[in-house]
Amino acid sequence: MTGASEVESARAALEMINPAPYNAEAPPEALVGNITPTELHYVRSNFALPTHDGTLEIGGAVDNPTTLTLDDLRALPAHEQAVTLECAGNGRLDMKPLPTGEPWGDYAVSTARWTGALLSDVLALAQPAALGVDVRFEGADHGPYHLQAILPETQQDDLTFVRALPLVEAADPSSAILVAYEMNGEPLTPDHGAPFRIVAPHWYAVASVKWLSRIDVLTEPYTGEFQTGHYIYQWPDRPHEPVTLMRVRARITDPAPGTVLPLGPHTVRGKAWSGTGPITQVDISLTGEGDWHPARLDPPSGPYQWQDWSFVWDSNDIGRHTLRARATDAAGNVQPDVPPWNRLGYGNNAIEVLFVDRH
Repeated sequence: MTGASEVESARAALEMINPAPYNAEAPPEALVGNITPTELHYVRSNFALPTHDGTLEIGGAVDNPTTLTLDDLRALPAHEQAVTLECAGNGRLDMKPLPTGEPWGDYAVSTARWTGALLSDVLALAQPAALGVDVRFEGADHGPYHLQAILPETQQDDLTFVRALPLVEAADPSSAILVAYEMNGEPLTPDHGAPFRIVAPHWYAVASVKWLSRIDVLTEPYTGEFQTGHYIYQWPDRPHEPVTLMRVRARITDPAPGTVLPLGPHTVRGKAWSGTGPITQVDISLTGEGDWHPARLDPPSGPYQWQDWSFVWDSNDIGRHTLRARATDAAGNVQPDVPPWNRLGYGNNAIEVLFVDRH
Protein backbone atom coordinates (compact mmCIF):
# COMPACT_ATOMS: atom_id res chain seq x y z
CA MET A 1 0.00 0.00 0.00
CA THR A 2 1.41 3.38 -1.02
CA GLY A 3 1.53 5.89 1.83
CA ALA A 4 0.66 9.59 1.75
CA SER A 5 4.33 10.61 1.84
CA GLU A 6 5.10 8.48 -1.21
CA VAL A 7 2.22 10.06 -3.11
CA GLU A 8 3.44 13.55 -2.18
CA SER A 9 6.97 12.64 -3.29
CA ALA A 10 5.71 11.37 -6.66
CA ARG A 11 3.96 14.72 -7.21
CA ALA A 12 6.94 16.93 -6.35
CA ALA A 13 8.05 17.71 -9.93
CA LEU A 14 4.60 18.58 -11.28
CA GLU A 15 2.89 21.96 -11.64
CA MET A 16 -0.10 21.62 -9.30
CA ILE A 17 -3.26 23.46 -10.31
CA ASN A 18 -5.70 21.96 -7.81
CA PRO A 19 -4.86 20.09 -4.60
CA ALA A 20 -8.24 18.39 -4.13
CA PRO A 21 -8.97 16.57 -6.31
CA TYR A 22 -5.35 16.55 -7.32
CA ASN A 23 -4.69 17.92 -10.81
CA ALA A 24 -1.28 18.89 -12.10
CA GLU A 25 0.43 19.76 -15.37
CA ALA A 26 3.68 18.32 -16.58
CA PRO A 27 6.65 20.71 -16.33
CA PRO A 28 7.93 22.05 -19.68
CA GLU A 29 10.91 19.65 -19.71
CA ALA A 30 8.47 16.72 -19.81
CA LEU A 31 7.81 17.42 -23.49
CA VAL A 32 11.45 17.07 -24.54
CA GLY A 33 11.90 13.29 -24.78
CA ASN A 34 9.91 10.63 -26.59
CA ILE A 35 8.71 9.12 -23.30
CA THR A 36 7.60 11.16 -20.29
CA PRO A 37 9.06 9.91 -17.00
CA THR A 38 6.29 8.81 -14.66
CA GLU A 39 7.12 11.51 -12.12
CA LEU A 40 6.69 14.17 -14.87
CA HIS A 41 3.47 12.82 -16.40
CA TYR A 42 0.50 15.12 -15.90
CA VAL A 43 -2.30 14.01 -13.56
CA ARG A 44 -6.03 14.49 -14.06
CA SER A 45 -8.52 13.43 -11.38
CA ASN A 46 -12.20 14.20 -10.89
CA PHE A 47 -12.29 12.86 -7.33
CA ALA A 48 -9.94 11.99 -4.47
CA LEU A 49 -7.70 8.93 -4.72
CA PRO A 50 -9.95 5.93 -4.14
CA THR A 51 -9.45 2.60 -2.45
CA HIS A 52 -9.63 -0.43 -4.73
CA ASP A 53 -10.36 -4.06 -3.82
CA GLY A 54 -8.05 -5.39 -6.56
CA THR A 55 -10.76 -7.01 -8.66
CA LEU A 56 -12.32 -6.19 -12.02
CA GLU A 57 -15.90 -7.33 -12.61
CA ILE A 58 -17.20 -7.80 -16.17
CA GLY A 59 -20.93 -8.12 -16.62
CA GLY A 60 -24.00 -6.67 -18.29
CA ALA A 61 -24.97 -8.18 -21.64
CA VAL A 62 -22.43 -11.00 -21.59
CA ASP A 63 -22.73 -14.78 -21.68
CA ASN A 64 -20.00 -15.36 -19.10
CA PRO A 65 -19.87 -12.80 -16.25
CA THR A 66 -16.28 -12.71 -15.05
CA THR A 67 -14.22 -11.38 -12.17
CA LEU A 68 -10.50 -10.83 -12.74
CA THR A 69 -7.59 -10.03 -10.45
CA LEU A 70 -4.28 -8.42 -11.33
CA ASP A 71 -2.74 -11.89 -11.62
CA ASP A 72 -5.51 -12.88 -14.03
CA LEU A 73 -4.79 -9.87 -16.22
CA ARG A 74 -1.07 -10.62 -16.16
CA ALA A 75 -1.82 -14.18 -17.29
CA LEU A 76 -3.29 -12.82 -20.55
CA PRO A 77 -0.92 -11.93 -23.42
CA ALA A 78 0.90 -8.72 -22.47
CA HIS A 79 1.08 -5.79 -24.86
CA GLU A 80 3.33 -2.74 -24.45
CA GLN A 81 2.85 0.47 -26.39
CA ALA A 82 3.73 4.14 -26.09
CA VAL A 83 0.61 6.30 -25.99
CA THR A 84 0.22 10.06 -25.89
CA LEU A 85 -2.56 11.10 -23.52
CA GLU A 86 -3.95 14.62 -23.56
CA CYS A 87 -6.56 16.07 -21.23
CA ALA A 88 -9.57 17.36 -23.17
CA GLY A 89 -9.25 20.62 -21.23
CA ASN A 90 -5.59 21.17 -22.18
CA GLY A 91 -5.17 24.81 -23.23
CA ARG A 92 -8.39 26.01 -21.59
CA LEU A 93 -6.63 29.14 -20.24
CA ASP A 94 -5.99 30.31 -23.81
CA MET A 95 -9.73 30.54 -24.59
CA LYS A 96 -11.54 33.87 -24.34
CA PRO A 97 -13.89 34.40 -22.66
CA LEU A 98 -12.53 31.93 -20.13
CA PRO A 99 -14.72 28.80 -20.03
CA THR A 100 -15.71 26.98 -16.89
CA GLY A 101 -13.53 24.08 -15.68
CA GLU A 102 -10.07 23.37 -14.32
CA PRO A 103 -7.65 26.16 -15.38
CA TRP A 104 -5.33 24.02 -17.52
CA GLY A 105 -2.45 25.69 -19.31
CA ASP A 106 -0.70 23.87 -22.16
CA TYR A 107 1.03 21.01 -20.36
CA ALA A 108 -1.78 18.54 -19.69
CA VAL A 109 -0.24 16.15 -22.22
CA SER A 110 2.33 13.38 -21.80
CA THR A 111 3.51 10.14 -23.40
CA ALA A 112 4.18 6.98 -21.39
CA ARG A 113 4.88 3.36 -22.21
CA TRP A 114 1.93 1.30 -21.01
CA THR A 115 1.77 -2.47 -20.50
CA GLY A 116 -1.37 -4.52 -20.08
CA ALA A 117 -3.87 -6.90 -21.61
CA LEU A 118 -5.81 -5.95 -24.71
CA LEU A 119 -9.32 -4.91 -23.81
CA SER A 120 -10.53 -7.15 -26.64
CA ASP A 121 -8.97 -10.15 -24.90
CA VAL A 122 -10.58 -9.22 -21.59
CA LEU A 123 -14.00 -8.81 -23.22
CA ALA A 124 -13.60 -12.13 -25.05
CA LEU A 125 -13.45 -13.91 -21.68
CA ALA A 126 -16.92 -12.56 -20.86
CA GLN A 127 -18.37 -13.20 -24.34
CA PRO A 128 -20.37 -10.04 -25.15
CA ALA A 129 -23.91 -10.63 -26.40
CA ALA A 130 -24.71 -10.01 -30.06
CA LEU A 131 -27.03 -7.14 -29.09
CA GLY A 132 -24.21 -5.24 -27.32
CA VAL A 133 -23.81 -1.57 -28.31
CA ASP A 134 -21.57 0.18 -25.78
CA VAL A 135 -19.04 -0.85 -23.17
CA ARG A 136 -19.30 0.99 -19.86
CA PHE A 137 -16.16 1.51 -17.71
CA GLU A 138 -16.57 2.32 -14.03
CA GLY A 139 -13.75 3.63 -11.90
CA ALA A 140 -13.42 3.19 -8.16
CA ASP A 141 -13.22 6.98 -7.73
CA HIS A 142 -16.30 8.86 -6.60
CA GLY A 143 -17.45 11.90 -4.67
CA PRO A 144 -19.50 15.13 -4.83
CA TYR A 145 -19.92 16.59 -8.31
CA HIS A 146 -21.62 19.47 -10.07
CA LEU A 147 -24.11 17.96 -12.52
CA GLN A 148 -24.64 19.12 -16.10
CA ALA A 149 -26.26 16.21 -17.94
CA ILE A 150 -29.71 15.86 -16.39
CA LEU A 151 -30.06 18.50 -13.70
CA PRO A 152 -27.88 21.50 -14.65
CA GLU A 153 -26.54 23.62 -11.82
CA THR A 154 -27.30 20.97 -9.19
CA GLN A 155 -25.01 18.99 -6.93
CA GLN A 156 -24.87 15.23 -6.39
CA ASP A 157 -23.34 14.12 -3.11
CA ASP A 158 -21.76 10.94 -4.44
CA LEU A 159 -21.13 10.36 -8.13
CA THR A 160 -18.87 7.65 -9.61
CA PHE A 161 -16.65 8.27 -12.62
CA VAL A 162 -18.03 6.30 -15.58
CA ARG A 163 -17.31 6.48 -19.30
CA ALA A 164 -18.19 4.29 -22.29
CA LEU A 165 -16.85 3.35 -25.72
CA PRO A 166 -18.61 1.68 -28.63
CA LEU A 167 -18.44 -2.11 -28.37
CA VAL A 168 -17.34 -2.38 -31.99
CA GLU A 169 -14.20 -0.44 -31.07
CA ALA A 170 -13.65 -1.88 -27.58
CA ALA A 171 -13.78 -5.46 -28.89
CA ASP A 172 -11.52 -4.79 -31.88
CA PRO A 173 -7.88 -5.86 -31.28
CA SER A 174 -6.69 -3.29 -33.83
CA SER A 175 -7.98 -0.49 -31.57
CA ALA A 176 -5.13 -1.44 -29.21
CA ILE A 177 -7.10 -0.37 -26.13
CA LEU A 178 -5.41 -1.73 -23.01
CA VAL A 179 -6.39 -2.70 -19.53
CA ALA A 180 -3.01 -1.45 -18.34
CA TYR A 181 -1.26 -2.42 -15.11
CA GLU A 182 2.22 -0.99 -15.77
CA MET A 183 3.51 2.45 -16.72
CA ASN A 184 7.07 2.87 -17.97
CA GLY A 185 7.95 -0.63 -16.83
CA GLU A 186 6.67 -0.27 -13.26
CA PRO A 187 3.32 -0.98 -11.56
CA LEU A 188 0.86 1.87 -11.86
CA THR A 189 1.12 4.55 -9.21
CA PRO A 190 -1.98 5.72 -7.29
CA ASP A 191 -2.27 8.96 -9.30
CA HIS A 192 -2.16 7.04 -12.57
CA GLY A 193 -4.86 4.51 -11.79
CA ALA A 194 -3.43 1.61 -9.76
CA PRO A 195 -3.99 -1.30 -9.86
CA PHE A 196 -5.28 -1.14 -13.46
CA ARG A 197 -6.86 1.30 -15.87
CA ILE A 198 -8.03 1.74 -19.45
CA VAL A 199 -5.56 3.27 -21.92
CA ALA A 200 -7.38 4.23 -25.13
CA PRO A 201 -5.01 5.41 -27.89
CA HIS A 202 -6.09 8.39 -30.01
CA TRP A 203 -8.94 9.38 -27.65
CA TYR A 204 -8.79 12.32 -25.29
CA ALA A 205 -7.68 10.92 -21.95
CA VAL A 206 -11.15 11.06 -20.39
CA ALA A 207 -11.75 7.73 -22.16
CA SER A 208 -8.80 6.13 -20.31
CA VAL A 209 -10.67 5.40 -17.08
CA LYS A 210 -8.39 5.07 -14.05
CA TRP A 211 -8.83 2.76 -11.04
CA LEU A 212 -10.98 0.49 -13.22
CA SER A 213 -13.38 -1.58 -11.12
CA ARG A 214 -16.16 -2.73 -13.45
CA ILE A 215 -16.89 -3.23 -17.15
CA ASP A 216 -20.44 -3.68 -18.45
CA VAL A 217 -21.62 -4.42 -21.97
CA LEU A 218 -24.77 -2.40 -22.70
CA THR A 219 -27.52 -2.96 -25.25
CA GLU A 220 -28.31 0.78 -25.42
CA PRO A 221 -26.01 3.79 -25.88
CA TYR A 222 -24.63 4.92 -22.53
CA THR A 223 -25.70 8.26 -21.07
CA GLY A 224 -24.20 9.65 -17.90
CA GLU A 225 -22.66 12.78 -16.42
CA PHE A 226 -19.17 12.22 -17.83
CA GLN A 227 -20.51 11.07 -21.19
CA THR A 228 -23.34 13.46 -22.01
CA GLY A 229 -23.05 16.18 -19.35
CA HIS A 230 -19.38 17.03 -19.09
CA TYR A 231 -16.86 16.13 -21.78
CA ILE A 232 -19.06 17.38 -24.58
CA TYR A 233 -18.52 20.34 -26.88
CA GLN A 234 -21.25 22.81 -25.96
CA TRP A 235 -20.99 25.01 -29.06
CA PRO A 236 -22.71 28.41 -28.96
CA ASP A 237 -24.04 28.13 -32.51
CA ARG A 238 -24.60 24.45 -33.34
CA PRO A 239 -25.63 21.16 -31.72
CA HIS A 240 -23.52 19.71 -28.92
CA GLU A 241 -20.98 17.02 -29.78
CA PRO A 242 -19.20 14.41 -27.65
CA VAL A 243 -15.50 14.76 -26.87
CA THR A 244 -13.85 11.85 -28.67
CA LEU A 245 -10.53 11.80 -30.55
CA MET A 246 -7.65 14.19 -29.87
CA ARG A 247 -7.47 17.12 -32.27
CA VAL A 248 -4.35 17.75 -34.34
CA ARG A 249 -1.85 19.92 -32.47
CA ALA A 250 1.78 21.09 -32.50
CA ARG A 251 3.69 22.49 -29.53
CA ILE A 252 6.97 24.43 -29.49
CA THR A 253 9.29 23.02 -26.82
CA ASP A 254 12.41 25.09 -27.65
CA PRO A 255 12.76 28.02 -27.30
CA ALA A 256 10.64 28.80 -24.27
CA PRO A 257 8.36 31.85 -24.45
CA GLY A 258 10.22 35.09 -23.74
CA THR A 259 13.67 33.58 -24.32
CA VAL A 260 16.48 35.90 -25.42
CA LEU A 261 18.34 34.21 -28.30
CA PRO A 262 21.69 35.18 -29.78
CA LEU A 263 21.80 36.18 -33.41
CA GLY A 264 22.45 33.45 -35.94
CA PRO A 265 21.03 29.96 -36.35
CA HIS A 266 18.82 28.41 -33.68
CA THR A 267 16.99 25.10 -33.99
CA VAL A 268 13.34 25.44 -33.05
CA ARG A 269 11.97 22.11 -31.78
CA GLY A 270 8.65 20.71 -30.79
CA LYS A 271 6.11 17.90 -30.63
CA ALA A 272 3.02 17.22 -32.71
CA TRP A 273 0.21 14.68 -32.31
CA SER A 274 -3.33 13.87 -33.39
CA GLY A 275 -6.03 11.34 -32.67
CA THR A 276 -6.63 11.11 -36.41
CA GLY A 277 -2.93 11.11 -37.30
CA PRO A 278 -0.17 10.43 -37.97
CA ILE A 279 1.19 13.93 -38.45
CA THR A 280 2.17 14.55 -42.07
CA GLN A 281 3.41 18.15 -41.93
CA VAL A 282 4.46 20.86 -39.50
CA ASP A 283 4.94 24.44 -40.69
CA ILE A 284 6.56 27.39 -38.95
CA SER A 285 5.74 31.06 -39.37
CA LEU A 286 8.07 33.84 -38.25
CA THR A 287 5.53 36.64 -38.70
CA GLY A 288 1.91 37.25 -37.84
CA GLU A 289 0.82 37.38 -41.48
CA GLY A 290 1.68 34.00 -42.92
CA ASP A 291 4.83 32.97 -44.81
CA TRP A 292 4.73 29.39 -43.59
CA HIS A 293 7.93 27.34 -43.87
CA PRO A 294 8.06 23.53 -43.71
CA ALA A 295 9.73 22.08 -40.64
CA ARG A 296 11.64 18.80 -40.56
CA LEU A 297 9.23 16.16 -39.29
CA ASP A 298 10.56 12.96 -37.74
CA PRO A 299 8.69 9.76 -38.66
CA PRO A 300 6.46 8.30 -35.94
CA SER A 301 8.24 6.21 -33.32
CA GLY A 302 4.96 4.34 -32.90
CA PRO A 303 1.34 4.56 -34.04
CA TYR A 304 -0.04 6.13 -30.86
CA GLN A 305 2.49 8.76 -29.81
CA TRP A 306 3.64 12.26 -30.60
CA GLN A 307 6.25 13.09 -33.23
CA ASP A 308 9.31 15.34 -33.07
CA TRP A 309 9.83 18.18 -35.47
CA SER A 310 12.52 20.84 -35.91
CA PHE A 311 13.24 23.98 -37.91
CA VAL A 312 16.57 25.80 -38.27
CA TRP A 313 15.87 29.51 -37.84
CA ASP A 314 18.79 31.63 -39.00
CA SER A 315 18.24 35.28 -38.25
CA ASN A 316 20.36 38.34 -37.55
CA ASP A 317 17.39 40.65 -37.05
CA ILE A 318 17.52 42.31 -33.64
CA GLY A 319 14.30 42.67 -31.66
CA ARG A 320 11.14 40.78 -30.79
CA HIS A 321 9.97 37.95 -33.02
CA THR A 322 6.92 35.72 -33.06
CA LEU A 323 6.96 31.99 -33.68
CA ARG A 324 3.96 29.95 -34.76
CA ALA A 325 3.74 26.19 -35.30
CA ARG A 326 0.96 24.52 -37.31
CA ALA A 327 0.43 20.77 -37.73
CA THR A 328 -1.47 18.79 -40.37
CA ASP A 329 -2.43 15.13 -39.96
CA ALA A 330 -3.03 12.25 -42.38
CA ALA A 331 -6.77 12.88 -42.35
CA GLY A 332 -6.18 16.41 -43.67
CA ASN A 333 -6.99 18.15 -40.38
CA VAL A 334 -5.11 21.44 -39.88
CA GLN A 335 -4.85 23.51 -36.72
CA PRO A 336 -7.04 26.62 -36.64
CA ASP A 337 -5.80 30.11 -35.84
CA VAL A 338 -8.45 30.68 -33.17
CA PRO A 339 -9.35 28.28 -30.32
CA PRO A 340 -12.65 26.50 -31.02
CA TRP A 341 -14.57 28.13 -28.16
CA ASN A 342 -17.12 26.03 -26.29
CA ARG A 343 -18.70 26.55 -22.88
CA LEU A 344 -16.71 23.85 -21.07
CA GLY A 345 -13.43 24.70 -22.79
CA TYR A 346 -12.52 21.42 -24.48
CA GLY A 347 -10.39 20.60 -27.50
CA ASN A 348 -8.28 23.76 -27.83
CA ASN A 349 -5.90 22.96 -30.67
CA ALA A 350 -5.32 26.49 -31.95
CA ILE A 351 -1.95 27.37 -33.43
CA GLU A 352 0.56 28.16 -30.69
CA VAL A 353 2.05 31.65 -30.76
CA LEU A 354 5.04 32.70 -28.69
CA PHE A 355 7.55 35.49 -28.81
CA VAL A 356 11.30 35.61 -28.31
CA ASP A 357 13.89 38.39 -28.44
CA ARG A 358 17.06 38.27 -30.52
CA HIS A 359 20.04 40.39 -29.50
